Amino acid sequence: MKHHATAVWSGPGKEGNGILTTESKTLNEQSYSFDSRFGDAAGTNPEELLAAAHASCYTMKLSFVLGEAGYVPNIIRTTSYVSLINGAITESHLIVKADVPKISKALFESCIKDAEANSPLSMVLKARVRVEYELT
Repeated sequence: MKHHATAVWSGPGKEGNGILTTESKTLNEQSYSFDSRFGDAAGTNPEELLAAAHASCYTMKLSFVLGEAGYVPNIIRTTSYVSLINGAITESHLIVKADVPKISKALFESCIKDAEANSPLSMVLKARVRVEYELT
């Protein structure tokens, strides 16, 4: 299974602007710019999108891990804080709050660690990047 998104950018880094469109059109020509990334202008930015992707992926993986252990969560709420420092993404800090009836703290911690190690987005943060290109 493959999914895709497309980013289009026009102009120089600081003064230019771009749009993002996802395959599902959930984001459809969503604007992004230097000011939406590093300032407070309207629009999204790569770190916000990565935070959303990591939080949702991790939360879903945790629900599967809990299910495999025989537990059904009432709710799992995960917030991801992605840090961009000196031009590099240095961390995705996940904060998880969950209501899982009758689970022990030790087993829950084990499930947390399993999801951390095995969620697809956690793994891709360590993955090789492959780029194909065409100059027109």
